[in-house]
Amino acid sequence: MTSDANAIYSEAYVWVWLPDAAEPVVAGLLTQQGQQLVFNYGRSYLARPDAMALYAPELPLQPGMIRPIPGLNMPNCLRDASPDAWGRRVLINRKLGLKGVEADLVELDELTYLLESGSDRIGALDFQQSPSQYVPRQAHQPTLDELLMAAKKVEQGVPLSPELAQAMLHGTSLGGARPKVLLNDGDRKFIAKFSASNDLYSVVKAEFMAMRLAHKVGLDVAKVHLRTAMGKDVLLIERFDRVWHQDHWRRRAMVSALTLFELDEMMATYASYEKLAEIIRHRFVHPTATLRELFSRMVFNILCGNTDDHARNHAAFWDGHQLALTPAYDICPQSRAGQQASQAMLIDGGDRSSQIATCIAAAPSFLLGTKDAMAIVNHQVGVIEKEWPSICDEANLSEMDRALFWRRQFLNPFAFLNAPEGVRIPAGD
Repeated sequence: MTSDANAIYSEAYVWVWLPDAAEPVVAGLLTQQGQQLVFNYGRSYLARPDAMALYAPELPLQPGMIRPIPGLNMPNCLRDASPDAWGRRVLINRKLGLKGVEADLVELDELTYLLESGSDRIGALDFQQSPSQYVPRQAHQPTLDELLMAAKKVEQGVPLSPELAQAMLHGTSLGGARPKVLLNDGDRKFIAKFSASNDLYSVVKAEFMAMRLAHKVGLDVAKVHLRTAMGKDVLLIERFDRVWHQDHWRRRAMVSALTLFELDEMMATYASYEKLAEIIRHRFVHPTATLRELFSRMVFNILCGNTDDHARNHAAFWDGHQLALTPAYDICPQSRAGQQASQAMLIDGGDRSSQIATCIAAAPSFLLGTKDAMAIVNHQVGVIEKEWPSICDEANLSEMDRALFWRRQFLNPFAFLNAPEGVRIPAGD
């Protein structure tokens, strides 16, 4: 349900970091009108010679009120900048004191999420109550040293920052979203994901291994590091939407694949790799190389058991004119009891089966022939088999978890069922 009693905002000014800018400028006003949030660009912004559309297919540079695309209740490119599931739970807990199932039953209004979440959000947008004065909401971001010293701090009675304590000590009580915090480390920024006390297996290590193997097979992926703090595994993901330049951070604008599809979460089940491939062919830079990269990511998701490849787990940089695929992120093998599995996005027509045969059937949508598609599959299978022992060592993975992951999440036999002749089948099948 939605907590209307907490709907205290009727508008929010949208600020944006233009390409290469050190400071944001106000772009326009987001206003509540009935059940919709509508957007107007400011006259001063439209008059700027360097003004860029926040996302041209949805919010073109033009005066006057711009209503959401039919089927949406707010511009999706702005919704992309709203907190994720974990951030929403933290905000609900902070405002209402609700945890667990109680928090799952409540939704604050979208303007509250935008205006009360931290300003160092994903992408190049922020939201303010003022059109003239930008005041960042800067929750303290721990440093990498603070994270790694957290256990010692607790032993010495030194309090952790509220954000770090929330994620490391109380995260599981807030619900199902994985605890995380933002970290600073000089000229790098990280998202830190934490293990949880109710994990049935080492989820953090599984994601680390999948991301490292994705790099090994040649995919463009976010850099990851595995650390331990307070006896818990911590996955550090380097942010690719921030670039340190001289003495300031530049922010890179991004939109999710859900925005590219013009869908909301309720309609995300209709998202498909084929449709994303079509969008890439028409609107992305370097479409041929990008299509090959996307096909390779789709294959790898199946080979590593990541069925959580929904449309918010794909994104593109936006420079005001063109789109470019971001590095891959959130490649996390999912727990599975049996063999059969399906991907979050459709692959070939109405088929989302987590099988190599489904990928190869869809290859023409990616401008790939069967031979090239099979070569990509065989390369990845070979690299995963070869690199598996060293990646397990790198993750300091227990023998129990090695047995749990191998041929269940990673290289599950179901992935190769009905695969065409010539596909490399892992030993043991």
